[in-house]
Amino acid sequence: MSDDLLTVGKITGHFGVKGWLKVYSYTQPMENIANYSQWYVGGELIKGIKAKRHGKTMIAYFKGLDNREKSQPYIGKEIEISAEELGQLPEGDYYWMQLIGLTVKNLSGHELGEVKSMFETGANDVLVVNTGAGKEHLIPYILGGTVVQVDLVNQTMTVDWELESE
Repeated sequence: MSDDLLTVGKITGHFGVKGWLKVYSYTQPMENIANYSQWYVGGELIKGIKAKRHGKTMIAYFKGLDNREKSQPYIGKEIEISAEELGQLPEGDYYWMQLIGLTVKNLSGHELGEVKSMFETGANDVLVVNTGAGKEHLIPYILGGTVVQVDLVNQTMTVDWELESE
């Protein structure tokens, strides 16, 4: 088993009486969670998964869990996958999880903070940078624009961005 596990969702409740579970998917689009062949749920390797979209949510069935009582222990547990299941991206493209936690510096070398999370707006993705003391700043994630360099080895990101004076 690989120690490199990535959280991709969470079991949120029961769906029906035949062991199906509601899944909150962190993947974009949410259906992508069904593409992974095996999940680690609460540290337990689960194979034989049937997962599909149902309305505005995802549902999943684990082989052998054919009633609510058997599936109950999984509710509230995180869903993880092995990092090896992720496909290789082209040069210069990154998974969001690779960017979260990077130290953000501007062109002057001033440290702006750490990437806390990201979200999409339609026009471009946006970095949520935690600057400390409970403050956050939003920086457009535009490679070759506001984002000058991503250095995964040194865990840094260089941006063409200045924070307003407080």
